[in-house]
Amino acid sequence: MNDDSYLKGRGAQRNTNNKFSAYSNEFRDDFLEFCHLEGEIADDNKTQYIPIFPKTIVNKVTSPDVGMNYSMNMYQGCEHGCIYCYARNAHEFWGYSAGLDFERKILVKQDAPVLLEAKLKSKSWKAETIVMSGNTDCYQPAERKFELTRKCLEIFLKYRHPVGIITKNALILRDLDILKELSAHGLIGVNISVTSLSEETRRMVEPRTTTIKKRLEAIGVLSAAGIPVNAMLAPIIPGINSHEILKLAKAVSDQGAVSMAFTLVRLNGAIGEIFTDWIRKALPEKADKVLHQISECHGGSLNDSRFGIRKKGQGKIASQIHDMFDLAKRMYFKDKKFPTLNTGLYETYRDGQLKLF
Repeated sequence: MNDDSYLKGRGAQRNTNNKFSAYSNEFRDDFLEFCHLEGEIADDNKTQYIPIFPKTIVNKVTSPDVGMNYSMNMYQGCEHGCIYCYARNAHEFWGYSAGLDFERKILVKQDAPVLLEAKLKSKSWKAETIVMSGNTDCYQPAERKFELTRKCLEIFLKYRHPVGIITKNALILRDLDILKELSAHGLIGVNISVTSLSEETRRMVEPRTTTIKKRLEAIGVLSAAGIPVNAMLAPIIPGINSHEILKLAKAVSDQGAVSMAFTLVRLNGAIGEIFTDWIRKALPEKADKVLHQISECHGGSLNDSRFGIRKKGQGKIASQIHDMFDLAKRMYFKDKKFPTLNTGLYETYRDGQLKLF
């Protein structure tokens, strides 16, 4: 990574055009030269937190291959900056770019706990696991400031309602007290993403995430506390982390994870352009090979949107990855199983406290 123009600490290296906007932005050379002469900064690369106030917080998931029926996201955009993140495209619906805007303009749903409680108090709602972070990480850096995830966990506990968490941030351990209480009632399942055992790879692909060491430690602490953890080895990127599957599986199993899953990277929408620009700057000597292998897994394209196939891939390389994953499950996860969460307590606690009569 010798390019002086590489933007350290971010995944995307520029803003792509928003497909919903008639306008586009670019840094022209004459503007950059003007800033240089005037001693001004063309781009300060700072993160902005922008409050938004949606009417609802719980979303019905209609995609048949996602593995959840309901999700909620306290934040839109994610400062973690994972270069492959499928959620980048969602930022375009808010009028921003899927590139740097996704990492630097974080939309904060400050009323999330209030909206969640209103949903759980609804007489028409039937208990079903709601997954936090179906789109963006609920324990991203913004959570240290706003604590919306913790407040929502308190609501789930109050109503004895099942909740799932997807994260790659060790900040989850801050809420170990609430997680233990939820787990005592069979109400919590945690999914922790571990993409590589290499810190060098982690820093490039997921620049503002928790270190691999702390992620593995988080799995160990949660598991020791009796909280079920599923390890997400996701995404598997051919030529970048595909050789690590067995080592990753052993590492998360050793820490107590009770199951694991994986997805094959797909670069849908604007992500194909963002990823291609990134890899040609970050790993120029590998760029063509990695892009070719990803395309080979998706019928010659960087993306395949067909349900049931899009996350698995097809072809020789995809088959090799699946075979390696199956072997890893047999070696390290035999007789282990992620539990079904408890939906039986909610009706009793719907009014916010145990009904005595």
